[in-house]
Amino acid sequence: LLTMKATVIATFFGVLLICTYAAKEATKKVKKAKLYVPQIDCDVKAGKIINPEFIAKCPPGCQDVKYRVYGTDIYASFSSVCNAAIHSGIIDNTGGKILVQKVAGHSGYRGSFSNGVRSLSLPRWRESFLVSEGKPRKGVTYPSTLEYSSSKSTAVKSGNDHVNVPTGDTVRKEYLTSPVPTPATQIATTTPTPTTTTTDPSTTMPKPTTMPATTRTTTVAAAAKTRPGLHRVRAIAFRGTSTSSANRNILRPDTGIQRQEPVAAFQRAAGSPAHLAMETDLWRPGLSFFDTGFSSKEELNPKPLEFISQGNPNCKVDLSFLMDGSWSIGKRRFQLQKQFLGNMAQALGIGSAGPLMGIVQYGDDPSTEFNLKTYVNSKDLRNAIEKIPQKGGLSNVGKALSFVNKNFFSDANGNRGGAPNVVVVIVDGWPTDRVEEASRLARESGINIFFVTIEAAAESEKQNVIEPNFVDKAVCRTNGFYSINVPSWFSLHKVVQPLVKRVCDTDRLVCSKTCLNSADIGFVIDGSSSVGTGNFRTVLQFVANISKEFEISDTDTRIGAVQYTYEQRLEFSFDKYSTKQDVLSAIKRISYWSGGTSTGAAISYASEQLFSKSKPNKRKIMILVTDGRSYDDVRVPAMAAHQNGVIAYSIGVAWAAQDELESIATDPDKEHSFFVDEFDNLYRVVSQLIQNICTEFNSQPRN
Repeated sequence: LLTMKATVIATFFGVLLICTYAAKEATKKVKKAKLYVPQIDCDVKAGKIINPEFIAKCPPGCQDVKYRVYGTDIYASFSSVCNAAIHSGIIDNTGGKILVQKVAGHSGYRGSFSNGVRSLSLPRWRESFLVSEGKPRKGVTYPSTLEYSSSKSTAVKSGNDHVNVPTGDTVRKEYLTSPVPTPATQIATTTPTPTTTTTDPSTTMPKPTTMPATTRTTTVAAAAKTRPGLHRVRAIAFRGTSTSSANRNILRPDTGIQRQEPVAAFQRAAGSPAHLAMETDLWRPGLSFFDTGFSSKEELNPKPLEFISQGNPNCKVDLSFLMDGSWSIGKRRFQLQKQFLGNMAQALGIGSAGPLMGIVQYGDDPSTEFNLKTYVNSKDLRNAIEKIPQKGGLSNVGKALSFVNKNFFSDANGNRGGAPNVVVVIVDGWPTDRVEEASRLARESGINIFFVTIEAAAESEKQNVIEPNFVDKAVCRTNGFYSINVPSWFSLHKVVQPLVKRVCDTDRLVCSKTCLNSADIGFVIDGSSSVGTGNFRTVLQFVANISKEFEISDTDTRIGAVQYTYEQRLEFSFDKYSTKQDVLSAIKRISYWSGGTSTGAAISYASEQLFSKSKPNKRKIMILVTDGRSYDDVRVPAMAAHQNGVIAYSIGVAWAAQDELESIATDPDKEHSFFVDEFDNLYRVVSQLIQNICTEFNSQPRN
């Protein structure tokens, strides 16, 4: 009996011990339960996923040109999610987890080259998204499966672009790569989790109805394939990929071409020191010949985004403020200056996906108070500004500009290759050293310089100033955009919003290194009968759009033009007009000639009548526009022009021969030749053409 009791007691305690251990293990498993992350394919576009915010896993191998990306930092929802993540540097080609947040659509998506991925520009799209490291945000839960919209599409024309817009019912699709966590271990999510799994949309025909009102978004389907035998470059606005020689001379049908994805202008690598991001709509046909582009945009208010905690993505610039710490400013005005800088930090919306801001204080010598990566939000930056002590000394602005040019915009200090470099100089009165040479060197490094002068010298005081017109010598253009004069320190707060709009207007931060350039730009214009009167006016608008981006004078840029058919005609020479207004008026007066197409003879004529008379200190730039194959050889005349120091750009339209465009263009020809499928799309290459001229300005020896 005692033995039985002992056995029962031992068994009881054994079972109790096992249950206790099992309960502890179950508790550990519950604590260790992880968020289930669904996997998405490389070709999945953000607009295809209905969820407004989600974490997903990208597979390896998504770094491919076939997975298109539109935008920089903020991407159009038409983009491949995974390739956008690679472009932004969140993951590499091995894949990984990412966090995607949908935001409002906007205009002016900027293309760039980053992390081995080239993103394209896009005038506008209805929805955008941000991508960041795949870590859950505090207080937010994420779906274990993703809701997908239907992929059946119909062609819709929007502006000049043909895109595909999906129709049909919403499809919910699950990627199941591992068991889904049980309800006991999964936190409740605010986003409804799909409960049904359908077959792949490609095997099921959706109903030909419009999207239900409850669907969060629509998406662009995969692009239609180009018809066989056509130039691969005809669906894009530049010659970015070479075509086989077998296909180059095959003519395209007159009608019926369905374009690929939205036409987007090629953008230079994001690491370019003179980064350019222009909204191509500025150069659409029909704009005034005399619109200089510096009057209307100042009044535009930037469109707010739904999600800006990472900074304002519409204002991705790297800013250095040079604050005046000289004794002449006094303690009271130094405090007003710090309040102004704090207000600027707040108004800019500092963040890793938006503007970054550092401060250099100057007196006798400059010193960095903090660099671009020290503070990545407006609150911390404002607190740091309040603690800056005044250093005293003279107002050596020139020395401060040299310091910033050599030391501030470096990778170690947080400089981002894809963001324009901007310096805002605050000056009380006037500098105590020269600024012209230091400013010129800074601009040639791609730095955009703004001046805010407070209580400038009166006429009676200018005799004491080393450089009375120092602002005009320092800034890019003397049209008032790059300089603001404030009559009193107590009025400084009034310029916060105007200055924010200017430094964030990346469309105008163009060609800093060439804004005070010395170039002779000669346009060689095809006036053959295949162009037609209407299209010829469009070509002249294209010529005017390029010309008005340069400072035109006898000492700066000079413009000349030649029109050709079988014969050639000098429309006006480099020394004919010395003001922008006169040049634009002369372009407008050019009359259409009509005739054949002898492009080779036209190049020789331009070399003799235009570029042989170029001044020794001028760059010689030829921009040739043609719509067809030449009746004569272009290779020998083009080679002769290249050998004489002419930098040649070729722009082909419609029937232009790709091999001839490459022969005319200066090497590397992919950066000097462009192609558009119709005349109305010429405006799309303006931004890239100006940028290429800008970035190579200092790489070529002067003739």
